[in-house]
Amino acid sequence: MAAGVALLPSLSVAKTYNLTVDKVMIYTGDFQKEGIGYNGKSPGPVLRFKEGEDVTINVTNNLDESTSIHWHGLILPFQMDGVPKISFPGIEPGETFTYKFPIVQSGTYWFHSHSGFQEPDGAYGSIVIEPEKRDPYRFDKDYVVQFTDAHPHSGKRILRNLKMSADYYNRQQQTIGDFFADVRENGFKATVDDRMAWGDMRMMPTDIEDVQGFTPLINGKGPEQNWTGLFEPKERIRLRFINSSAMTYFDVRIPGLKMTVVAADGNNVQPVTVDELRLGVAETYDVIVRPMDDKAYTIFGASMGRTAYARATLAPRQGMVAEIPEMTKAPLLTMADMGMDHGNMEGMDHSSMKDMDHSKMKRMDHSSMKEMDHSSMKGMDHSNMMGMEQDKDSFYANGSGLVPTAANGGKFLSYADLKAQKPLYEEREATREIELRLTGNMERYIWSINGVKYEDADPVVLQYGERVRFKFVNETMMTHPMHLHGMWSILDVGAGKWDPIKHTISVAPGTTVYSETEVDAPGQWAFHCHLSFHMDAGMFRKIVVEGGPTSASLNPSEQGELQ
Repeated sequence: MAAGVALLPSLSVAKTYNLTVDKVMIYTGDFQKEGIGYNGKSPGPVLRFKEGEDVTINVTNNLDESTSIHWHGLILPFQMDGVPKISFPGIEPGETFTYKFPIVQSGTYWFHSHSGFQEPDGAYGSIVIEPEKRDPYRFDKDYVVQFTDAHPHSGKRILRNLKMSADYYNRQQQTIGDFFADVRENGFKATVDDRMAWGDMRMMPTDIEDVQGFTPLINGKGPEQNWTGLFEPKERIRLRFINSSAMTYFDVRIPGLKMTVVAADGNNVQPVTVDELRLGVAETYDVIVRPMDDKAYTIFGASMGRTAYARATLAPRQGMVAEIPEMTKAPLLTMADMGMDHGNMEGMDHSSMKDMDHSKMKRMDHSSMKEMDHSSMKGMDHSNMMGMEQDKDSFYANGSGLVPTAANGGKFLSYADLKAQKPLYEEREATREIELRLTGNMERYIWSINGVKYEDADPVVLQYGERVRFKFVNETMMTHPMHLHGMWSILDVGAGKWDPIKHTISVAPGTTVYSETEVDAPGQWAFHCHLSFHMDAGMFRKIVVEGGPTSASLNPSEQGELQ
């Protein structure tokens, strides 16, 4: 077993596991800080289950504050979902809470605290579930590769700084040197016009990552600490990529190796071979690689804003290293990422944006873009994407600065490439559509859905047995990974019954994305952006599923076992 991957001892026969929630020291190679972990370390242990078994997990809180554990992506009774004030009260200091639930799926998942900022402070771990039947994909070795973005500041301090100044952690602001470089490339008038347009809106095209200054980790190790997975040449290696970051997307590649994607968010997909993929916050991808030579290979994950990178190694022997590639050029947002296609701007009447006081705002209050009909913008109806040009990724705005390209010029994974290996549900028409506009005010660092923060919003009420179509309209310049608890999201990639099944859907700026959900889980569930500070600042909803089995009490105080 690889270094840094610890299987819980004990009790695999009894199918009972014990976790403690502890204060721990986190050392990244760049800095050391006190954080929160499980069983005395961060990340916590790899929990290994088997489809079809029942598990019992005793969680003991050794902190001086309340805690919780959410089993990200697992289908289970809502009382076991681990979200304070929605599915259970939380675990108070000194208490032990017993989670009990059946394992009804297989694949790669993860777990984390859903209390305060404990997750970005280190409270996370991974889950590997063996399928009940034979795995459809052959591999010789199997490694968890869990990314995160460790920051020297605590989560509470980060949010306080963002509230004070949304630019607090932006370390890539454009300089006069960038201006002259753009003049040489684009001409003086075009460059001045571009700068004036951004200035009028009090925004910056470098606003890709809210939080910079972090050290990316893989399995708890920084780039210099170099987590290593061993292999024999010609072996097939399964890498279970998990992004447990608070805020950071990673573009992942292994120079010299092709990656065959075989699963997304725990669900098998029809194999697709790529050179690089974008690992969104909270997403998981399983890939198989086959190194043929007796040499080391670098697992390289550049942050989407190119401010930092994660690095690990695959090697035949410990101590071997491969060259660390240079990061490609940092992307810049364009007006397309604001929903403004300069080749076709008739969709936006700038004179009518009455709610925007640019003289007082450093950024745009995206909740006030009332005159913009995002549903009619060209290239963004993903249900009709089959006719789009092959060289465009229809899950990004036409002309977006965030459209990914592989560093070696090869194949970069798109959502459009994902097809279910086996449909989970029968194909049928949705009973209704619910529009969720992703909105925010960067100046005040408020994030919302449909212009309303969580604390001011009514729950979204669904009926057991219906099939709901969600329409995500991103009216902000940020990419939002939207996570629905307790039920699957069927991502509309235009493949009909072969549309992939996910638990987290990344919605890029200026786009509209559709997913459908079979409402098959009674109870109360969370639905939120998985960027930690966006979720805390209001981009969150409670989902209430009415009807269904009568045994599902909606009283969060009537669940679980406290010892």
